[in-house]
Amino acid sequence: MQSSAAWRALTRRDLLLTSWPWRSLAYLVTGVLLGEVVLVVFLLALFTSTILAVLLVGIPLLLALGFSGIPVAALERRRLRIIDPEPAATPHRMPDLPGLREWISLRLQEQATWRELAYVVLLVTVLWPIELLAVVFGLGMPSSMILTPVLRAQAGEFRVLKFWLVNTELEAFVALAVGLIWLALALYPLTLLATAHGMLARLLLAPRETEMGQRLDELTRSRTRLVEAFEVERRRIERDLHDGAQQRLVALAMTLGLAKLTEGSEMAELVDKAHGQAKLALAEIRDLIRGIHPQILTDRGLSAAVADLADRSPVPVEVSVELPVRLPEVVESVAYFVVSEALTNVAKHSDARRAWVTGRLDGARLVVEIRDDGAGGADVSEGTGLAGLADRVSVVNGRLMLSSPHGGPTLLRMEIPCTSIDPSK
Repeated sequence: MQSSAAWRALTRRDLLLTSWPWRSLAYLVTGVLLGEVVLVVFLLALFTSTILAVLLVGIPLLLALGFSGIPVAALERRRLRIIDPEPAATPHRMPDLPGLREWISLRLQEQATWRELAYVVLLVTVLWPIELLAVVFGLGMPSSMILTPVLRAQAGEFRVLKFWLVNTELEAFVALAVGLIWLALALYPLTLLATAHGMLARLLLAPRETEMGQRLDELTRSRTRLVEAFEVERRRIERDLHDGAQQRLVALAMTLGLAKLTEGSEMAELVDKAHGQAKLALAEIRDLIRGIHPQILTDRGLSAAVADLADRSPVPVEVSVELPVRLPEVVESVAYFVVSEALTNVAKHSDARRAWVTGRLDGARLVVEIRDDGAGGADVSEGTGLAGLADRVSVVNGRLMLSSPHGGPTLLRMEIPCTSIDPSK
């Protein structure tokens, strides 16, 4: 929100005829309600963690209070739209690597985390009490006077603001007029207070230029990794074609050439040999195509493609992928290759006896989980391809989360938004 635009709105003669004062009132009232809830939850969590800290159980909860500003700030950025049409983006960056440890490490390093915590402290100690008083004196009291004729008609007499006893209809309408004037005059300072709060919220909770630069750098690094991954994939396809199908096709051509120059039983043997080479070449090309984009995914969708992956896995896999509709092609493709890479890692690195793949639509999001009963300890730095999967998922605005403690089990969770899916269907 530009401060100049806010001040111009406050100096307009027709301010009371615009939506600005009423949006400001809504912003202040919801801020009071939010402040009350945050204060109660914050004090309850602080009290509980302090008591349990004696038993060391409450220490994690006490440390988690340092991140309490993150969800409150996310809600405040949404609430800011009441008085500010310009969206406030999150100042946080996505971790380069999946996992809770990476997320915590990144959040501790970001200045935005501590600015959001400072905002929460300001909200419950300064902003909430001030706005509560402003709403009571600027909205509650004049509203009580405006309702005086109605309340007097029901009760016969009515005491306005605890000191003015209204007995007659004339006094009731005088109270109504005073209340209207009071409310009209109060809308100016209330609008000013809401504007100041919105400017403070944007200052503390919206990304700054340095953070925008960091996000751009992170996005550039992510795209660079994707380009490198695609280049590696291209070279793999080229190598597989050169060393596999191409060599067999060359051998097939040579065998057929010899068959043309041969007669009798030797020609039949060469043709039979060529037939075998052709089948091997077709099988290698079919496997290569499956690695690029499997036909079963195009024809029958993600559920059938994941079941096919499970059938070909050396580790027994239980599949439960329940999708009532076909998903967007790009979502199915990303989800398929995440499951494929995850099952490959299970077979190569986990020493697992079983694995499970579940998938479902949660509203308009695809949620897929791959878990195993292996040794755990999965680490993206060991070249298991998880960083590449995270980059692939991030391209479609998805999230990839990993839980793999030493000793197992390992859980890989993927969430991808499906904007073209109607969750009501």
